[in-house]
Amino acid sequence: MAITTFTDEHSSPIPPSRIFKASIVDSHNLIPKLMPQAIKSIEIIHGDGGAGSIKQINFAEGTMILNFYVGSPFKYMKYRVDELNEDTFTYGYTTVEGDSLVDKLEKITYYVKFEPSPDGGTISKVTSIYHTVGDFTLKEEDVKAGKERVVAMYKVVEAFLIQNPDAYV
Repeated sequence: MAITTFTDEHSSPIPPSRIFKASIVDSHNLIPKLMPQAIKSIEIIHGDGGAGSIKQINFAEGTMILNFYVGSPFKYMKYRVDELNEDTFTYGYTTVEGDSLVDKLEKITYYVKFEPSPDGGTISKVTSIYHTVGDFTLKEEDVKAGKERVVAMYKVVEAFLIQNPDAYV
């Protein structure tokens, strides 16, 4: 098994509390409404949505996550919420089951932190930790498409919040 870690930063004009509530705390309600072409539903399988909960994302038909799996439509992904802190705007979760893991990945763990930026917006810091199976080595270009989709989702939520200034306040 190999462990590969990537980090990314993104900025937004939306304050941390709003983007956190919309994209993390209420993601199971909001994301399928904003992106039905990609996410059919997000279900809470176990728990109340907080730490220890298990959620399942059901993808719309033909959705791809990582570019080395292009051509294989994914149906679902289950993940465990490891941390959800609305005071510090931190979130951690681990993908534990689903088509996206296939036979090359044991699990993927993500840590997200939303920090205030000097202009009143947010700087989001994301760390992704990929645990591969066997001697498979993951390269940044292998996860590029997945990262682009996450950023696109973040931008859709951001656009919604800009258009709806009273939402998630």
